Amino acid sequence: MKRTAMELAALASAAMPGLDIVQATASPDDQRAFDSAIVTDSDNNHWRVRSPRNSQAAFRLETEIQVLSGFTPAIRAHLPFRVPSVAGAVQIDSLRTFIYHQMPGQPAELDAITGSKAQTIDDIGRIVAAIHQLPRAVVETADLPSYGAEQLRSRLLSELDQIALTGKVPSALLRRWENAFEERRMWSFTPRVVHGDFDETSLLIDRNRAVGVTAWTDLHIGDPAQDFTWLASTESIEFREALLSAYHQHMDLPADQLDLHIMRRAALAAEFSLAKYLMSGINASDNEVVAEAQAMLDELASDVEATGGQDIGQKFWEPEPTPEPSAQTTAPVAPAETESAIVTDNDIELPEDESKAEHDSAPEPEADPSGVAEVAEPEPDTQPFPMSAPVSGDSEESASDEAEEPTEDNRALDEPEEEELDELPEPQRPEAEDDGTTLVVHSLSDEDEIVPHDEAAQAAAPDVDTQPISWKVVRENLTDR
Repeated sequence: MKRTAMELAALASAAMPGLDIVQATASPDDQRAFDSAIVTDSDNNHWRVRSPRNSQAAFRLETEIQVLSGFTPAIRAHLPFRVPSVAGAVQIDSLRTFIYHQMPGQPAELDAITGSKAQTIDDIGRIVAAIHQLPRAVVETADLPSYGAEQLRSRLLSELDQIALTGKVPSALLRRWENAFEERRMWSFTPRVVHGDFDETSLLIDRNRAVGVTAWTDLHIGDPAQDFTWLASTESIEFREALLSAYHQHMDLPADQLDLHIMRRAALAAEFSLAKYLMSGINASDNEVVAEAQAMLDELASDVEATGGQDIGQKFWEPEPTPEPSAQTTAPVAPAETESAIVTDNDIELPEDESKAEHDSAPEPEADPSGVAEVAEPEPDTQPFPMSAPVSGDSEESASDEAEEPTEDNRALDEPEEEELDELPEPQRPEAEDDGTTLVVHSLSDEDEIVPHDEAAQAAAPDVDTQPISWKVVRENLTDR
């Protein structure tokens, strides 16, 4: 039942005997849950009366009383804004109406706040940051909810499933919200103390300064984006960015801890609140609320279809940019365009493949006498690993350069070029020189542990296969094969 300002003034007189009220005016509030009024007594003191309309609103109001009791004088002294204090209460029909000391300032319209001066915007950013930095004990003492990031995401997904079962929400919106809830990177935030019902109606402005915050019925630990959902209703991007900038400045967090997705989650929460409003009407069997919620959801769906709507993170499935190919993955250059090429054991038949390609492209299958010379197939046992060999068409001079003695720095890398030496004419094969480099072979114990080479032990047991091996001997063994 809706109560007028005069009825609320009578309740205030009953809650505070001796209060001489001379004036009463209606005060903006959540019209679906509360009746509010500002009353003035004969001493020109102002009081705020807040009365619940139903049991759910009464529960929220009782919660606010617990929250306000947690704001100790020490906490209040460090806040950059004023918090209400309770002056009295009266119970009517099992529902309690509360009277608060009225604070300076008045709620302002969103359009007026959007056009505020820089000082007002900075005040609002500082106020929200101060709320998010409140001690967690304020919430825990009042036995209020606390949600982690993943817990909140799962909770919203569960609510979405229930909403989808009603069949009253456009499917495009259901898909849009589900995609946003599934974007895990958007939900990697640090849970903080959240006002939960912060908007222009709970903010008190006095002479272009934000001085107070009311409506503490939904305080909890959760997503800080919840206190920015009201920004989704403004079309001023400049105001939105200025407020978020002031907020991050007063939070004073390192750059790697900034919540970069806070406004995206706030816009998502604003859209999803319409579906929650629909569910509240269904649960209360209020056809008027259901019809109003459906109309707003249909309007939102049309706006999203026409303009794409606000960014709520629904494009997370776009693939990552393809990395540029590295030098190792670039396509090989055709042998005809280079003087030499490095080939592996899989590419050793490159000249034969080229000949086959020319053969397939010719009008007749006859062999071309001037074609590429036939290349003999390598022996299967002569290529235990990739080789570096001259490609057909190279000059003898370039092949000789390839067969030069490896330097000290790259000797180990050039060692597999024995196949290259085998393909050179015998007079051009350089003699391998022994520069004293040796290969020491260690032994392996029964416990699979490496036993370092011991020259003294080798002299005592010459039959043990740990003798130093010359690179010349290795090359000769490979050649003999």
